[in-house]
Amino acid sequence: MPEGIVYVDGQFYSPEDAKISVFDHGLLYGDGVFEGIRFYQGRVFKLDRHLARMYESARLLGLTPPLGPERLRSVILEACRRSGLTDGYLRPLITRGKGDLGLDPRKAPVASVVVICSTISLYGKKHETGLTAVVASLRRTPPACLNPNAKSLNYLNNILAKAEATARGADEAILLDLDANVAEASADNLFVVRKGTLHTPPTRNCLVGITRETLMELAEGHYPVREQDFKLDFLLQSDECFICGTGGEVAPVIEVEGQRIGSGTVGPVTRDLSRRYFELVRSTGTPIPTEPVDLSAPRATVTVT
Repeated sequence: MPEGIVYVDGQFYSPEDAKISVFDHGLLYGDGVFEGIRFYQGRVFKLDRHLARMYESARLLGLTPPLGPERLRSVILEACRRSGLTDGYLRPLITRGKGDLGLDPRKAPVASVVVICSTISLYGKKHETGLTAVVASLRRTPPACLNPNAKSLNYLNNILAKAEATARGADEAILLDLDANVAEASADNLFVVRKGTLHTPPTRNCLVGITRETLMELAEGHYPVREQDFKLDFLLQSDECFICGTGGEVAPVIEVEGQRIGSGTVGPVTRDLSRRYFELVRSTGTPIPTEPVDLSAPRATVTVT
């Protein structure tokens, strides 16, 4: 069974005992929001930034969370403490809640909160050796249809792309937008390196990634960074490529559609930024408390931006 602990609407459960209603609109329709958060060596990395993004996602969906950000922050820290883990992965969710079999969100009047505290491993040793990728045949959902800045439970576009990559024997999928610009990987932001400059797609067609933000901050003063649209040819002719996200961390891509990227090995810029990133996440963050957290009292203020 998975290790860790799960919070569901006011109670903590073991992973095997945690349950939600089959009438929850998060399950029925993907109507809800979530975050992926890492903790390393007893510290939760960028907890307040993740909470701010989560509440902004809820606002974009017209979803009223039953807990304020201060209270959810406390729940997350208590979940970490109860889990006994020093390194792990958090998945807080806010769903529309229990309703009926119709789409009308008014039929689900009380939202639900779930916090999963467990572990995750997406790419294993391929962080060192590099990933292979293919270009998904489907396109990234356009922002006119679904705002990419709402990190919602509706991930079918991403799942189908990932499934296609797996079926074709690749580790990852790269999605293009409707204009054939590179958008992102199946669940990660993407960077390419050309002549020492980092290039990354604008967040018009992809999530504003917190790992992406962090790497851009780490690159400052070391590598120029350009947010710009670019086509697949630009990526294929790059010196290096890597994808990044909280779950996947920093993962080099060494081959796309059977074509070697750069030298076909993990490049120096990718290695340098990966090293800087892991040094940062292992040395900063919100400490996991050693004593029980008072869940009846707020512990911090999170500014939603």
